[in-house]
Amino acid sequence: MAGRKKTAEVAVPVNSTDVVPVGRGGAFVAHIVGHLAGKALPYAAPWAGAATLPPLAGFATNSMWGDAPLSAGLASAALAVGGAALTGIAWKTTPAATKFGRFRRAQVSASVAAGMGWLTTATAAGPFGSPVLDAWLIGGALFAASWNVRQIVRSGASGDTEETNGGMAALAAAIGWEKVTVKSPKGTGKGTVKAGIEVAPSTTVDEVQATAGKVAAGLQLPPSGVVITKDPEDASRGTISLRVADLLKDGVPFAPPVAMGLLPTEDIPLGLYADGEVWTISPFTAAILQHLLVMGVTGAGKSEMLRGLIAHLATRRKLSIFLIDLAKGRQTVGHIADGLDWLIQDAKEAKRLFRALPAAIKARGDVLASEGLDQWTPDSSLNAVVVWIEEAADVADFQELEETARKARSVGIWLCISLQRATWTNLSTDIRANLQATMCFGVNDAGDAGFCLPDRVTAAGAVPDWGSDRPGYAYSTGMGIPQGRWTTEVRSGLTDRDELAALVQAGAAYRDPLDRATAEALGQAYAQRAHKGTNRTTPGVPVAAQAAPLPGDSTHDDFEDDEHMTAAVQDVADEVLGAIPDDPEPDAPYASLDLEDDVPDLDDDGEDGGLAFDAPAPVGTEEARHILYTELDTWVQAGRLEFEPADLIPATLAAQRKRPWMQGELKRLADQGLIQRDGHGSYTILHSPLQPA
Repeated sequence: MAGRKKTAEVAVPVNSTDVVPVGRGGAFVAHIVGHLAGKALPYAAPWAGAATLPPLAGFATNSMWGDAPLSAGLASAALAVGGAALTGIAWKTTPAATKFGRFRRAQVSASVAAGMGWLTTATAAGPFGSPVLDAWLIGGALFAASWNVRQIVRSGASGDTEETNGGMAALAAAIGWEKVTVKSPKGTGKGTVKAGIEVAPSTTVDEVQATAGKVAAGLQLPPSGVVITKDPEDASRGTISLRVADLLKDGVPFAPPVAMGLLPTEDIPLGLYADGEVWTISPFTAAILQHLLVMGVTGAGKSEMLRGLIAHLATRRKLSIFLIDLAKGRQTVGHIADGLDWLIQDAKEAKRLFRALPAAIKARGDVLASEGLDQWTPDSSLNAVVVWIEEAADVADFQELEETARKARSVGIWLCISLQRATWTNLSTDIRANLQATMCFGVNDAGDAGFCLPDRVTAAGAVPDWGSDRPGYAYSTGMGIPQGRWTTEVRSGLTDRDELAALVQAGAAYRDPLDRATAEALGQAYAQRAHKGTNRTTPGVPVAAQAAPLPGDSTHDDFEDDEHMTAAVQDVADEVLGAIPDDPEPDAPYASLDLEDDVPDLDDDGEDGGLAFDAPAPVGTEEARHILYTELDTWVQAGRLEFEPADLIPATLAAQRKRPWMQGELKRLADQGLIQRDGHGSYTILHSPLQPA
């Protein structure tokens, strides 16, 4: 209002949450006095009680019974007995589960005993005579001061905390922790409270771990918010961790590489732990390269983590990445596919990789031996190799996977298998035994976590049974992660497609193509891979003809991302199809042969089934082999790497040979590592017999 003097408004804190507006000086002073009075009241109460209660009670009892010696004696005796009983009750009923609790029990009991002793004396002698009055003045002051000290300690001035009925002591009694001692609970300042636990000789930490769910319920925390771990050096001790606040619920930003062109041995940041620390892995620096098992239901965040991991790896030197995803490869990693040396989306191509890996493992082992290395290090001429497999049971049999996992470790090939449930039907126990590192995202059933995480982790209460409700959250072990971190929740970083694509594009200048020894050992399967990343070629290794896509082949991944087959590509496809031998004549003696059938023997007179053949000119051994090898080489040049024995019948007949000869030649080629036989009688061409590595 005009002409009215405005008054300044300030805010005076009354407690941690209230703010009071204050106008003129008198009101300001009043609020200050009220605030100070509120703070001082808890400390003034013991003094007020000591100043008023003893003299009033002593005056009352002395007036009633102090005039006659008999009544004074009887009253004093009764008060003495009652005081002793009241002191005992105070001792028994005061909780003393902690060191502070024991001090509190002694203080309460001593206060009751001293007060009742003074009252007994004052009843007979009177409250205002000496030395009863002196005892009241001195004892009352000491009593009040001791309770002030206790109030200060309880408020945390000493840095300790007291366990009240609402704290761990009451909870321990409620859940049957009578034989468990909880020591020094302290907050980390990052949403977690940790405390030491110690069990009596008649119990174990395993029994305490079994009550983690009860603790979580008692403290109204999420099921995964309570983790109880053992002390590896003392079976009677452990640690309880209570996650009282979720620092990750608003998401975790993706952490880009600290520099481009790092080696594979540098730490890889993937997200944050529940206490705000960075979650990093370093698989290639561990004493033993630990293959990785990733598990979690659809929507749990596995793909998000994978994209962040690939973005980091695609900016590093001396590293090549192979990724197999038959279901949604382009959908998951299409925007960063340039960083992959080999992206496989076709089951046939995946089998080619697995059949070629044994030769690559052997070749890499020979190179490391010649370099004087027991296992791969950045000092080697070889690249580290990451082989990431989505739903491995769909692309390889258990025997192939187990052999690869067992042998690839020392030669710097990191095998990573990702699937929804690692049950024995999806992944054999032998393979799981070789996957010593884990990332377990959300699962629908708590028991499923046991297929992925070590027993000591799930026993501690680290079970991600939240399904897809908390995408990105997981528990992770191995890969250089300290064991003390295995039971702490992590959350992977949230990625942006454009950001990752730009990062991978920038990393192209730093990435090294696959080393020559590995590329040559992988043979035609690698040379004819359907996808080549930014680093397409390996120096010194001839590039084989690219396998042309067949019409309607939606899994083909063209480097320029063309979505429709051009006329030129169609012409190449027709040429390729024309190069593949036609099926036998319907009435030929070998027309109905199946996978395991043999080449039919010809009759001595050159007839079989009524068919007559003119006697051809004799074919020598080398010429016969050349006919067979030419057939195989023709297939290789056309992009065809799989065949069955029956497919070679025309070439065998053209070479004027029979079944035993063809079988012997196939065995000879397999022993030379040029072809490989699978468990069903079919073969994969690893190298052309006319152009061996």
